[in-house]
Amino acid sequence: MGGDYAPGVVIEGLTLALEAYPEYDYVLVGHEEKIRFYLDKYGLADNPKISIVHAASVCEMSDPSTISLRQKKDSSITACARLLKSKQVDAMVTPGHTGATVAATKVILRSLPGVDRPALAACMPAQEGRFLLVDAGANPDCTPLNLLQFAIMGGIYAEYLLKIKSPKIGLLSVGGEDSKGSELTKETFKRMGELPINFAGNVEADSVFEGAANVLVSDGFAGNVLLKGAEGLAKSTIHWLKLVLSKNAIRLIGASLAKNAFRELKAFGSADEIGGAPLLGVNGIVIIGHGSSNPKAVLNAIRVAGDCVKFGLNDMIVERIKAAGVEFGAESAG
Repeated sequence: MGGDYAPGVVIEGLTLALEAYPEYDYVLVGHEEKIRFYLDKYGLADNPKISIVHAASVCEMSDPSTISLRQKKDSSITACARLLKSKQVDAMVTPGHTGATVAATKVILRSLPGVDRPALAACMPAQEGRFLLVDAGANPDCTPLNLLQFAIMGGIYAEYLLKIKSPKIGLLSVGGEDSKGSELTKETFKRMGELPINFAGNVEADSVFEGAANVLVSDGFAGNVLLKGAEGLAKSTIHWLKLVLSKNAIRLIGASLAKNAFRELKAFGSADEIGGAPLLGVNGIVIIGHGSSNPKAVLNAIRVAGDCVKFGLNDMIVERIKAAGVEFGAESAG
């Protein structure tokens, strides 16, 4: 029920997923009457691969993050998390309220064994390919242990998503030298080199889009600032291009001739092919899509969710965090 165009766009995306992934069963969680309207519209009313779980409330985008736990306990997001907790489903996909999803899944599902805090992994464009930003906003305040775990989890996900055997992992900071940065980044830098990862050192914000790292590790505050700043710059760049290209007839003709090039340029930053960002480290597969997800993005979010289950993502996270000696609680226990 979440997102800018739900539930219609979600069910339209489901029609694509049923054709692409007929081996899956799909559980639609939300207001049953509204869901059935769109199932009828798209000819899916009697499809045996689809079932409905009624959830009366919706976490609106303007609601605070804790709304799913305090005032709307019967929301579709909370109901999804409970289904995942009880193993009635294998994965959860939502283009809804990111904060509410993070809050509900962290409380209901809890973290994987050894993981302190789950992190949001956003896939962003670079000059050559893409890179992962971990954490993109789930944890504003972090410890060095959190960042170490984000590095390991992000590296595993990059192996799946980016198909890179030994991804370069960088630490977001204000300078390349280990002496620069906050107390958090300086302490994390010291310990990052001890991990069994391909550590690329500190990475400044002006070089992340040049491919300085395949995985960029950050606390959720700085990571979200970088993410939102990049989104805002992309929108403004499109505005500036339209402004300068419409100043005279010659430029308009040139812009028309370059229409396909502009379409390709827009595709570099499109999140539709990725579908959604996983909440890494939570005890279940949770994929959070963009609020403005279109049917193609919904299809790809479903693809990512299924692939993460097949990939054994969570089992690999637990295994590698234990092997690296950065399990939550292990230090205090020792």
